Amino acid sequence: MSMPMYVPPEQLIKDRADFAKKGIARGRPIVVLEYEDGVLLLGENPSGSLQKIGEIYDKVAFAGVGRFNEFESLRVAGIRYADLKGYSYGRADVTAKGLANAYAQSLGQVFTHEVKPYEIELIVAEIGDITADTRIYRVQFDGTLRDLDHFGAIGGDDDQLTSRLEDGFEADMSLASALRVGCDAIESLDDADEVAADGWEVAVLDRGNGRRKFHRLDAATIEAARQ
Repeated sequence: MSMPMYVPPEQLIKDRADFAKKGIARGRPIVVLEYEDGVLLLGENPSGSLQKIGEIYDKVAFAGVGRFNEFESLRVAGIRYADLKGYSYGRADVTAKGLANAYAQSLGQVFTHEVKPYEIELIVAEIGDITADTRIYRVQFDGTLRDLDHFGAIGGDDDQLTSRLEDGFEADMSLASALRVGCDAIESLDDADEVAADGWEVAVLDRGNGRRKFHRLDAATIEAARQ
């Protein structure tokens, strides 16, 4: 009887992490930026139907990069989680922190115990009544959870993107300024081309938007803001 091949645990974890990182790096990036009235999420997306940015609850938004079927299943699970918690307790009990923690646990479980890790990264954002109450979380493929301050990026060359965002970010900037900073950061990547207005997927969490803070920006609004 032959013995199964032994793989050291640290080598197994490294191989899984390298595999997931390669898959995520091939995806088109998404950036998130705070602006004076809320939170902006944007990324290049030529598809009009396969959306990477979406609403989870009244003031909570979601964005994912990597394999669409994997992050889409988590987005749908997040909506169910939020609906159940909001119905059972109260709408104010649905928070980005609680949702991000749930995502982190799920991704950590898959990364540790399944043969193939998820090739995705997520952003969960929540807008507060004041700027200080806004929360942005990044959930990585292995379940690592990070709290982002004012801006962040997932997918592609996220380090280079974060550096570009840091250079362009200003506190309390307008939505138009935030759009220009985010679009310019993505287009500044080494292998990036200029993106037409209808090639972007852009959404905001806006304090002035009633109970449901999430709404999408159309190509005309994006093009006008970049003039």
